[in-house]
Amino acid sequence: MLTMARSAQPNKALVSERIQKLIKVLSNGVYEREETIKLCLLAALSGESVFLLGPPGIAKSLIAKRLIQAFDNSKFFDYLMTRFSTPEEVFGPLSIQELKDNGKYVRLTEGYLPTAQVVFLDEIWKAGPAILNTLLTVVNERTFKNGQDVLPVPMRLLITASNELPEEDSGLEALFDRMLVRVFVNRIQEKQNFKAMLMGEGPTIQEIEPGLAITDEEYETWQAHIDDVRLGEDIFEKIYQLKSMIEQRAEAGEDFASEDSELYISDRRWKKSVRLLKASAFYNGRDAINPLDILLLQDCLWHSPESRHVVSSIINEFAVQKAFNQEVAQESANEAQRIIDDVHDEICSELCVTFTRETMMRKEWFKSDFSTARRYNVNHNPRMIKLVMLQHNPSVSEQESGDSRWVYVDGDEFEKKIKTGQCDIYGFVNKNTHLCRLQFEVDAQNRLVIKDIANRSVLVGIAGGNGVSDAQQQLWQLEAEKASNKIVDAEHNLKISRSSFHGAFPHNFINAELPVLIEQSISTASDSVHELKLVIDKSVFRISHLSEYFV
Repeated sequence: MLTMARSAQPNKALVSERIQKLIKVLSNGVYEREETIKLCLLAALSGESVFLLGPPGIAKSLIAKRLIQAFDNSKFFDYLMTRFSTPEEVFGPLSIQELKDNGKYVRLTEGYLPTAQVVFLDEIWKAGPAILNTLLTVVNERTFKNGQDVLPVPMRLLITASNELPEEDSGLEALFDRMLVRVFVNRIQEKQNFKAMLMGEGPTIQEIEPGLAITDEEYETWQAHIDDVRLGEDIFEKIYQLKSMIEQRAEAGEDFASEDSELYISDRRWKKSVRLLKASAFYNGRDAINPLDILLLQDCLWHSPESRHVVSSIINEFAVQKAFNQEVAQESANEAQRIIDDVHDEICSELCVTFTRETMMRKEWFKSDFSTARRYNVNHNPRMIKLVMLQHNPSVSEQESGDSRWVYVDGDEFEKKIKTGQCDIYGFVNKNTHLCRLQFEVDAQNRLVIKDIANRSVLVGIAGGNGVSDAQQQLWQLEAEKASNKIVDAEHNLKISRSSFHGAFPHNFINAELPVLIEQSISTASDSVHELKLVIDKSVFRISHLSEYFV
């Protein structure tokens, strides 16, 4: 029978569409509990257990009651635990008749946990050891020992709830670790939702339309196919990246007051979590896990309120940097920035005008050798010198739009005025024949700079002497082209990231906030790379023509 079930491949697209409709129906009229219902349904569809943490009176039991309607002809069992709860109240009373007739301790399980498909146990940590030990066996093995018989338990979803976590060294760690999906359920936050709840507004769940609820045969068939979903090598690497991020944060220990790390995650939990990701892929109509599935681990890896916040922040960081390889594009952009900055630094170091500083009569004077500066005859003035901008700029004059490449100023007047460390002087920008007021100063490193229209300092060289050699020009140009190629790589990687991100949808279970963050991260990175590309293109153009500017 198992072979027949596995051979009948379900139509994954139809399964995904059906699950989407089921989520919509189950979430109808449940204020701010949609994400919890999604996760609970995914846990049920993969045979895992859920722990809901939250204060009393926030509809935790309602969530469980909604989930039973996802399954056709299923039974529901719920119970509020107390310190005085007995196994009979959970697993069924002993059969007096069986004890009298055959001397056997056999429970009447009909209507109790061993015969239910969906189970809700509130205030779970208040139960005694007799209940919890039996429950652990049920969760682990999906069996219940009733007298001499070992009975299969049809439970598809166990939802436990409490307003607190199990105390340390209470012996409850093993059961808590079996609660794979852990969700913090808060009070209603949005004003309109709160009002609608008070007013009793909003639709309530109706009868599920025929064919939407999941039958026993479908459930068993789907379970068999979940394990066929692939965990690709690239996805494994991403999961390992996430694991490393969590371990690094745990080793840092800065997020927790106690010495014991609250970010310890057992190998069993990792393994069970990956099966949950496979289930997510299957019920989204896919044959393999994708990066959006990995983000579901946000609700699988925490152990305390503190670790929940830490895991959430790590998942957010992972989502916006690594999930769709956004950091690969960022690394290429950073490398491009580094290369072009190194080229600029070398150009400025080689070509910028420098000064020596002297103190005379309590005044500072700045001196530089202008004797090798070439003189130009501009607008009938043969004393003009050519000062070259070594960095791109919006312009050094309001009268001249666009990048300023060089300026002409009267050499004798300039040499006299700049001795004070700053000066305003009239000159010509690029090939413009209109006089412009220009502002120069000597910076803290005793280098000559000109102020652009945004009052930023632009380093300046002077035409004359040996100028720029062909060999040096070619070397700088090659480096600038490397930066340009890195930007092309970044743009290409971002296109791949965006395509992979859009190809990861539809997704029935992911928290809607995370895809928004990812979309924003890709858009922000694209804008940043585009701006950097414009800067580098201007730098490449300037560097490729630098020798011409010094002529």
